[in-house]
Amino acid sequence: MKAANRMQLKKLNIVAIGGGHGLGRVLCTLSFMGNKLTGIVTTTDNGGSTGRLRKRSSTIAWGDLRNCLTQLVDQNSIGSQLFNFRFEGNDELGGHNLGNLILYGLGKVQSSPMDSIKLVRRILRVRTQVLPMSETPTDLMAFYPEGRCRLGELSVDEMPIMPTDLMLAPLVKSVKPCLDAIENADLIILGPGSFLTSVVPPLLVRDIAKAIDKRKGHCVFIDNIVAEQSPAAKLTLDEKLNWIERNIGCMPVDSVICQDERISSDKVNVICQDLTHNKVPHHHDNEKLIHALETCVNQISSPAKIEIAS
Repeated sequence: MKAANRMQLKKLNIVAIGGGHGLGRVLCTLSFMGNKLTGIVTTTDNGGSTGRLRKRSSTIAWGDLRNCLTQLVDQNSIGSQLFNFRFEGNDELGGHNLGNLILYGLGKVQSSPMDSIKLVRRILRVRTQVLPMSETPTDLMAFYPEGRCRLGELSVDEMPIMPTDLMLAPLVKSVKPCLDAIENADLIILGPGSFLTSVVPPLLVRDIAKAIDKRKGHCVFIDNIVAEQSPAAKLTLDEKLNWIERNIGCMPVDSVICQDERISSDKVNVICQDLTHNKVPHHHDNEKLIHALETCVNQISSPAKIEIAS
């Protein structure tokens, strides 16, 4: 069954979009896809090692990109150990991740972030294309119902209520390989991860949203197994979808894969299956997730549409 599932998915061009550890786990799960898989990574993080580097000079957030790249290599390899190494102590290096520093340094000597990532992919022998949502530094800006705003991903994470609007400041453009990958994708995956700070930011890049709106492929949203600690956790699935549609101007989701049997929708097809990792309950199990994606693919009645289950 495992081999059959993988053979079915291997026929597709797949794009996975998001940030944080969620996208990294999806890319790890689908790493057998090789160059038929593309990851488009959120670059708005302003916390931790990444945030300190961004304060030093204007740069995109490297942390999620580094995490996604290392998820695509053998975890016991020297490359993985090197790029995941974190300095200890309270000095200037303390808390910094070596992989972030390498990517930051390459960003200063290479002509573009894309060139830096290509070089690291060659070093780590990563076949899968890993792309930043934009090569231009930008931050999240969230607005309260009464008009006040918060700037920065860390600040958005701490909001006690759901923002009415979320935008990028400044507005940025994506890169052509991102748009080409979305255009050629048979399957587009959003999530899992923090709704406001991992899943949504790439959708706020206007040309990414336009490319998804014009998609020929099927777009599936993978919901979190455990409710996140944010106001988004209080929303129903359809409320999340309505919020996205209002903020980006289109509906990017065709199907949803979830763990909770109580989740339903009047807007999209819902595929509910056991997805929990046996040893790490808040993680998606690789084989279970592959099976759920295969179920989604089998339900697609055409390259772009799916019939909503009655």
